[in-house]
Amino acid sequence: STRKESSAASDVYKRQVQRLGMVIGIRPEKIDEYKRLHAEVWPEVLERLKQTHIKNYSIFLREPENLLFGYMEYHGNDFNADISKLSDDPKTQEWWRLTDPCQEPHTSRNEGEQWSTMQQVFFME
Repeated sequence: STRKESSAASDVYKRQVQRLGMVIGIRPEKIDEYKRLHAEVWPEVLERLKQTHIKNYSIFLREPENLLFGYMEYHGNDFNADISKLSDDPKTQEWWRLTDPCQEPHTSRNEGEQWSTMQQVFFME
């Protein structure tokens, strides 16, 4: 039973929540379209997000600077594998073909990023 307890404790440790912040610009002429799309996110996209252990996902808009700020929590134990599953999903790719033209990525983003990831500097539970 000690081995099972150790394994269970290890699983809990691996599944520690990762809080992720990200930012991207939005084209002013696309703000209404972006809001319309996100008022009715496709169920398949929401289900894929859940399947890849993403929870508490929010996107905020700041005008007149035309910035989008995204926040999500990752509750899985293999972020890269789950993000690959999300990225490889045909319905998610179709969704991104609609949302990406609304966005204006920052030139300072990391290679391969659409949204620029941010460093967490404070957290209070």
